[in-house]
Amino acid sequence: MTDLTLEEKASLTSGSDTWHTTPVGEAVPALTLSDGPHGLRRQAEQGDALGLGNSVPATCFPPAVALGSSWDAHLAHRVGAALAREACALGVDVVLGPGVNIKRSPLCGRNFEYFSEDPHLTGVMGAAVVTGIQSLGVGACVKHFAVNNQETDRMRVSADVDEQSLREIYLPAFERIVREAKPYTVMCSYNRINGVHASQNRWLLTEVLREEWGFDGLVMSDWGAVNDRVAALEAGLDLEMPPTGTDEEIVEAVRSGRLPEAVLDLAAGRLLELVRRVEGRASFEGWDLDAHHELAREAARAAAVLLKNDGDVLPLRQGQRVAVVGELARTPRYQGGGSSHVVPTRLDNAWEALGRPAFAAGYRLDGQPDAGLSREAVAAASAADVTLVFLGLPEAAESEGFDRTTIELPAVQVALLREVAEVCPKIVVVLANGGVVSVAEWQEHASAILEGWLLGQAGGSALADLLTGAHSPSGRLTETIPNRLADVPSHLHFPGGDGHVRYGEGRYVGYRHYDTLDADVAYPFGHGLTYSRFTYSDLDARETGSDEWSVEVTVTNTGERFAHEVVQLYVAFDEERPSRPRHELRGFAKVGLEPGDSERVRFALSGRDIAQWSVSRKGWRIDAGSFTVEVGASSRDIRLRAELTSRGDGYAAPLDRMSTLGEWLAHPEGSRALKQLLQGAPGLDRTDPALLRLAMGIPLAKFATFGIGLTSEVVDGLVAAVRGDG
Repeated sequence: MTDLTLEEKASLTSGSDTWHTTPVGEAVPALTLSDGPHGLRRQAEQGDALGLGNSVPATCFPPAVALGSSWDAHLAHRVGAALAREACALGVDVVLGPGVNIKRSPLCGRNFEYFSEDPHLTGVMGAAVVTGIQSLGVGACVKHFAVNNQETDRMRVSADVDEQSLREIYLPAFERIVREAKPYTVMCSYNRINGVHASQNRWLLTEVLREEWGFDGLVMSDWGAVNDRVAALEAGLDLEMPPTGTDEEIVEAVRSGRLPEAVLDLAAGRLLELVRRVEGRASFEGWDLDAHHELAREAARAAAVLLKNDGDVLPLRQGQRVAVVGELARTPRYQGGGSSHVVPTRLDNAWEALGRPAFAAGYRLDGQPDAGLSREAVAAASAADVTLVFLGLPEAAESEGFDRTTIELPAVQVALLREVAEVCPKIVVVLANGGVVSVAEWQEHASAILEGWLLGQAGGSALADLLTGAHSPSGRLTETIPNRLADVPSHLHFPGGDGHVRYGEGRYVGYRHYDTLDADVAYPFGHGLTYSRFTYSDLDARETGSDEWSVEVTVTNTGERFAHEVVQLYVAFDEERPSRPRHELRGFAKVGLEPGDSERVRFALSGRDIAQWSVSRKGWRIDAGSFTVEVGASSRDIRLRAELTSRGDGYAAPLDRMSTLGEWLAHPEGSRALKQLLQGAPGLDRTDPALLRLAMGIPLAKFATFGIGLTSEVVDGLVAAVRGDG
């Protein structure tokens, strides 16, 4: 660092152009960055500045909405490693992904880039992708840190969220990835958090990320997220992307004394450390296009979720007359719009993969009605035993940069489905969408529904594999499908206005809301059917240490074909008046079994898995008492339960004059001192439940006028006694 001039150090804290860091002579090379949550978007040499329309072809793997639905961390690691292989071949040093923001609302236009409404599942899958990417020495960049859960006004909006919800919902995935996968870089988001821009939020970027979680990598901005270069550096942001030509501001701030040079040295040093970390990345001339396409197909197969299968209409049977209706079967939607858009190496479509059966487009992709197309679809369906109806959202409906306003399918598609259902008794709906769509309005017209999400370049072949029964569906929902938009817990607050969005639902995001209230949903979190059946037995839950437990269960395939089951572990708290979500996912395992085979599935729980964030203590709180472990196939399909007990963390909140009577009586030392003082005290009828209940919420200092001996001096003495001052 001493060999660099002040100007050179300042230059290292911003890019040299849209996709490169700044080199310094021969000693510090420029690093190449590329979008790549689900495929490399490496800009061509003569492309536009962002490369949106002219990137080099690369494998388009299933986006996170689909990959997350596989519930398969090993598969996610393999996809990450394949991304790294292509990054090495294309000269990319840092892949800008994965995106691990929570799906607070199904309307978020970028939900296709994110894994789940649940932080545990998001963290596990995100960590797997990061370790895969970094397995070949390529850097991963976890984004968007933090609380970036909408596209509306995303560069200015303040996400106003309480600390407990931050700690329990919006930060844990980042924390798990930082602690376990050790990403080389983290990308800060555009938005403000409780009024402070993420790019200059010292609490977020330094106190939490570095000092608390131990992150030792580089923090870069989202493209254009920096508003004040000096403030951002002071907060802990190391690299501005792309450059704004303001390096001189940094130099001037150091020379004038406004910015300590040590702060600049830290940021520049982290860029140099990133250079050191990636200098040993692997180098390849290319990659096996066929192998990566097959991996994309495998991931797509694992991602699709069979929501419904009445009468076992799926898989299709030999000899059936099959019709395919829907332009999306021939012109697939396989990824979302915006910065993650990949130019694929090839593209499968379901109609061709199914062998080109009778086909009718049925509708226009722009949503405009076309009576002629509808008539052709009805004619094709009337001659079929089974009609596969491909429905979904058009490309213009969801993208980075804007949010959706509805979760309904296009009206022309729903109308077509009804018409087709009148002439064909067996209807299978295959969906293509990056964000959740409502099924309540039309699912009665379908015998089966296969949620295909956006499945990447091999999605068409993967869907054919599932529909024909070559493989059994194994995806599970990573987000609840509500009956209607108004049922979503964030509905009244999303996307906010006047520069603010209030996270009024708190911790009750997704299934935490629906299951706590036992509210009706279309399909619950974790749901997904297969072509086989599974039973759960022999649950064994036991304590293995201080606030450590093991949970084991046997899963058996009782069906007639090989299939996968996703075993889900929840910790549950049954309270008459809920003070926390009723249950929360704390583990999962995907197992593939032949008919009749069994597997023993094991989980480990720790005190953190039952902890709540305490705002007053500024830390995690583990309460003493019992809790339940639930093992099942979804958040609403719990097969086995067992009760466990925690001794708690032993913490007793300090007492003072304004602590309530109830808090004093719950405190081990305070209760003993207070009970001894109150023995025989007049004016307090301990046999009156209503009076006692009223008294429990009164601060001790307020009893001074009640004539029961708790004068102001006595209360001060009690406080001094329990604090050890007297």
